[in-house]
Amino acid sequence: MNHSKDKQILVTGGTGFLGSDLLRYLLREGYTRVRALRRPDSRVDLVADIAEQIMWVEADLLDIFALEDAMQGVQQLYHCAAIVSFDPRDRDQMRQVNVEGTANVVNAALHAGIEKMVHVSSIAAIGRSKQSNIVNEQNKWERSDYNSEYAISKYLSENEVWRGMAEGLPVAVVNPSVIMGSGRWHEGPQQLFRLVSKNFPFYATGVSGFVDVRDVARFMMQLMESNIKGDRYILNADNLSFQTIMNEIAGHLQRPQPRVRVTPLIQQIAWRVEWLRAQLFGHRPLITREVARHATRSFYYQNDKSLADFPDFEYTPIQQTIAETCRQFRQAAEADFPAQVLPLI
Repeated sequence: MNHSKDKQILVTGGTGFLGSDLLRYLLREGYTRVRALRRPDSRVDLVADIAEQIMWVEADLLDIFALEDAMQGVQQLYHCAAIVSFDPRDRDQMRQVNVEGTANVVNAALHAGIEKMVHVSSIAAIGRSKQSNIVNEQNKWERSDYNSEYAISKYLSENEVWRGMAEGLPVAVVNPSVIMGSGRWHEGPQQLFRLVSKNFPFYATGVSGFVDVRDVARFMMQLMESNIKGDRYILNADNLSFQTIMNEIAGHLQRPQPRVRVTPLIQQIAWRVEWLRAQLFGHRPLITREVARHATRSFYYQNDKSLADFPDFEYTPIQQTIAETCRQFRQAAEADFPAQVLPLI
C-alpha cells in the first residue's frame, strides 16, 4: 500500500456537495484514515451510504478550540466548507464562515503542523475586469461591480490561506468554475434542473465556466499527492452559455427549450418580482440582483495550467455530466426529490 494512504486526513465540509464526493473518492482510492468535520445540525443525506466509514468530528469553523482538537494527528487537510449564496441577507454569515472560519482553519492547521492543505476557492475569487473577459490564474483582483458578496468572501478567505502559507503552512488552492452534478435539488446549480423541468421560458445571455463535481474531487486528490505547494489552479471543463446549458438540460428532460432572451429590462424586472414574491411567501428568492447580473455577463476561464501540470488528468465533458444528472433528476422526481449522488468515474 502507498504509504501516503496511511496518513490521517481531515475534510471540512464533508456533508456538502463537493465534500461528500471527495470523501467517496478518498475511500475508493484506499485511504484508511479519513476524518471529516460536521456541525451538530448538518444534513447527512449526501453521505448516508458512506457515513459509517468516516470518522466524524462535530466542530464548527468558528470554534477554534474544537478545530484544534479535530486536527490533532492530521497530516493532510482538505478545506471544502463554505457558504455559497447570492442572497444579500447572507452577506454577514458568508463573511463570518468563509473568511473568519477559514482564518480559524488556517490557524489550527499551523498549530497542528499540517503537512499540506488543499483549499477550495472559486473562480469568483479571481479578478474579473471590464478590460478582458479572459480569466486565468494570473488575473489580479480588483474592486468591481462584477464581484458579488460571495466573490468578495471567497477572495478574502483565499487571502487567509496565502497568509497561512507565508506563516509556514504548505498550501495549494483550486478555483473551480460552476460545479455541476447531482446533489440537493433545491440548492445551487441543481436548481437549474428544477427550473427547466417546470418549463421555465427565460434564458440568460451570459457565458461561464462549468466543471463536473467529480473532476474537482479527483483533481484535489492529485494536487494533494503532488509536490506542488503555493500554487492555484482554475478547474474548468468548458466555457458555455447559460442558454446552451439550459437547452441541454431541456433536451434530456424532454422539456421545451427556453425561448425568451433575458434583456436588460427583463433582468431588472425579474429580480425585483422574485424579491417581492419571496417577501410575500416567506422563502428565499431564486433570482437575486446578483444572480441576474452575473447571468448576463460572459467570462471565459482558462484551464491550460491544470492540464499542463497534470497531463494525465482529463475533464469530463459537461454534456455527459448533464445527461447523468438528468437521469438522476428524473428518478428523484418520482420520490419527492431526495438528494442524489453521481456514480464515481
